[in-house]
Amino acid sequence: MARTHADLRIVLDRTPGTPLHVQLAGALRAMMRAGALPAGERLPSSRVFAADLGVSRTVVTEAYQQLYAEGWLEGRHGSGTYVAEIGPHPATDGLATGAGLGAGGKKEGPIGRGEARRRGLVDLRPGGSWVGDYDVAAWKRAWRAAGEHGPGDDPDPRGLPVLRALLCEHLRRARGVVAGPENVVVTRGTGNGLDLVAALLATGRRAGVEDPGYARARGIFAARGAETVPCPVDDDGIVVDGLPDDLAVLYTTPAHQYPLGGRLPIARRERLLEWARRTGAFIVEDDYDAEFRYDVAPLPALYGLDPARVILLGTLSKTLSPDPGIGWIVAAPETADRIAALRGALVDRTSVPVQHAMATLLERGDLDRHLRRMRLEYARRRALVVEILGDRVTGDTAGLHVMVPVARERLGPLAEAALARGVLVDDTRRHTLGEHDNHGLVLGYATATVQDLRRGCAVLAALLADGHG
Repeated sequence: MARTHADLRIVLDRTPGTPLHVQLAGALRAMMRAGALPAGERLPSSRVFAADLGVSRTVVTEAYQQLYAEGWLEGRHGSGTYVAEIGPHPATDGLATGAGLGAGGKKEGPIGRGEARRRGLVDLRPGGSWVGDYDVAAWKRAWRAAGEHGPGDDPDPRGLPVLRALLCEHLRRARGVVAGPENVVVTRGTGNGLDLVAALLATGRRAGVEDPGYARARGIFAARGAETVPCPVDDDGIVVDGLPDDLAVLYTTPAHQYPLGGRLPIARRERLLEWARRTGAFIVEDDYDAEFRYDVAPLPALYGLDPARVILLGTLSKTLSPDPGIGWIVAAPETADRIAALRGALVDRTSVPVQHAMATLLERGDLDRHLRRMRLEYARRRALVVEILGDRVTGDTAGLHVMVPVARERLGPLAEAALARGVLVDDTRRHTLGEHDNHGLVLGYATATVQDLRRGCAVLAALLADGHG
């Protein structure tokens, strides 16, 4: 059974200071580290926990989402929120996500990117971007321009009109998406956008997620009270045949499936949209790194094929940096209206000064120039990975990560051996709900320096050659 607030013995400080959701996440994290919340234990639902604590449900959902993202929690199909297995385990080896053993063999939590840098580890986990090469003058100019706008007290939940118009132009150039400002809601990133969609469309309903798929998406749906339904993928992406007819929402990554790396073919995109029209489901299209592709022609966004049934999520975190916290939802006007109304009710907002700064980068063409530089940089890095790891690499035609197929039972020893040699890797197990044949390392090549990328890939190539894979 799920524990109650009294069992958890959590006291939150209501005086001004650390936000309540940060306090709650910290308290739960400390209990998991100490073993007071062991792996496999079920936590209360966000609704029940919020009532026990005497806080809004948003406080609990934001705390859960943070812990999902860090790898401390996991959602189980139709069952709830559970403490994840952090240490080595046949199904979910924490080493794959950067967890390992500390002094004296004591288990420790997932290693953050900052901690990895301090330890001198080569971080080949996906999810980040290269921030070591940017136009300093343009960056400073954007923030000076933002500083010319005084503080306001009534931010538009849709976002600044000027930024929404500029994002429409950016999407037209970068992705061929035709939309107007009335279709756009500016968010704090893809996670924030998906959370809003889940709160609006999935609470108490069935939400389809790719399996293997983005673990954080499962966590967001679970935190919003949806029943997450695993939907199989293959080397090309989501498998349309056999999709349930009773889904309210289906989350998918058609431009570069996460984590396997497939690109959904046109014929299958059409079948997917036919399914959505027939069942009335919404498709949530996460376009997280679609600006980057190599040696292949661009495929149209699902949104452009059927704006009525598709909700498009995007972010600047891969193009520029996660730091500004800017993303967007593109949807039919009536859906965008409902999302904006929900944001107002939740007092959820995107920093206005940040929006002004990003608008300046877009308006002056600085972001487009940065994107062109990054396309060349990432193409060089992708070529390096393929050169060292050879024909073991799959899913390398787009995006910022590749996959190296490895048998499931060998992933734990391989991740542990890589960590012992100073290389952090991710693998498919934490992205999987059911039984699959598609397993392997999921390697990101955006955040490490080129020198570290070369060194890390060489370590992995040697381990694979020695029979670890």
